Amino acid sequence: MPELDEILLQKQQILENKGQKRSPVVSARHDGIYISRLGKEIVSFSCNDYLGLSQDKRVLEAASKALQKYGSGAGASRLVTGECPLYTELESLLAAYHKTEASCVFGSGYLANIGSIPALVGKNDLIIADKFSHACIIDAAKISGATLLRFAHNNHEHCRILLEENREEYQSCLIITETIFSMDGDIAPLDELAELAQEYDAWLMTDSAHDFGIINDNKAVIKMGTLSKAVGSYGGYVCGSKILVDYLKTSARSLVFSTALPPATLAASIEALEIIKSEPELCKRALQNARLFTSKLGLPPAQSAIVPLILGENDKVIAASSLLVENGFFVAAIRPPTVPENTARLRFTFSALHTEFHIEKLCTLIKKQGWI
Repeated sequence: MPELDEILLQKQQILENKGQKRSPVVSARHDGIYISRLGKEIVSFSCNDYLGLSQDKRVLEAASKALQKYGSGAGASRLVTGECPLYTELESLLAAYHKTEASCVFGSGYLANIGSIPALVGKNDLIIADKFSHACIIDAAKISGATLLRFAHNNHEHCRILLEENREEYQSCLIITETIFSMDGDIAPLDELAELAQEYDAWLMTDSAHDFGIINDNKAVIKMGTLSKAVGSYGGYVCGSKILVDYLKTSARSLVFSTALPPATLAASIEALEIIKSEPELCKRALQNARLFTSKLGLPPAQSAIVPLILGENDKVIAASSLLVENGFFVAAIRPPTVPENTARLRFTFSALHTEFHIEKLCTLIKKQGWI
């Protein structure tokens, strides 16, 4: 066996021993909340398609029309051969939604962060990020060369201490947080962080990947988000001033050196955003379903469409996820390093398409197993 394979086999065995080995399972999504996998049709409570728009007929039709009109691929980066006219429409819709002057669409949320953050700060600058910030934020901070400090999760007082002790040593400072945290479903103290940014001459950047229709973030000067969750399509974006967006379009390496998104993807995002704008009640349903779930289980009211149930041990959460599948529900087992050690959890995500029947049946099973 080649030396590389031997080394990788050892590394893989370590992950398996720790209960952290992962393998994709072939799964076919359909009808918004259903998954066919391993010969079973089950109801998913793990998808980030919060509004069910990825399978909405209007979104699919818009994508189909764009496919026929513009073809299946972009052909090159946005700066090489020019960009599809749909980019202009999509970026205008995103800027209007976030009440900013402009927006810049990237190939994914990950690309948006690892492109924009290093474009804004460098080795003489400071980044202060929430401890639970998404991996792509931390990766972007490392790529930038800026000094990275992390404040205790949602603890704006700790953020203040870090600013007080370190801000004067650096030229520019970027404070970064998710608005709704992907693994815990809780909400950042945006008002307090915005005040700190103003007080210490820093820029507040928010990752809004999970907050469509739940938070109206008017505090950040840099708003990052994704089109792959509530919008039901694919891509990422950054919203802000026109100067910011113009700068990113020529300086963010993940945009400059990436092929543009397919036209059908852009069209799907446009149609989904139009639906979100015209049907505000749709955005409320996922949160309403999450709160129905927490109410039935006697848990604190859900702050978002994400509700974690922390079981602690990796083996325990894997077994719990398997049991749920056997009973017709898919809830992913989230383990370290995605979450801190000893906080392995079932992560429930709620869709506007879930019904009270689904939630009632799920809660009955959870109570029966004694996980609450």
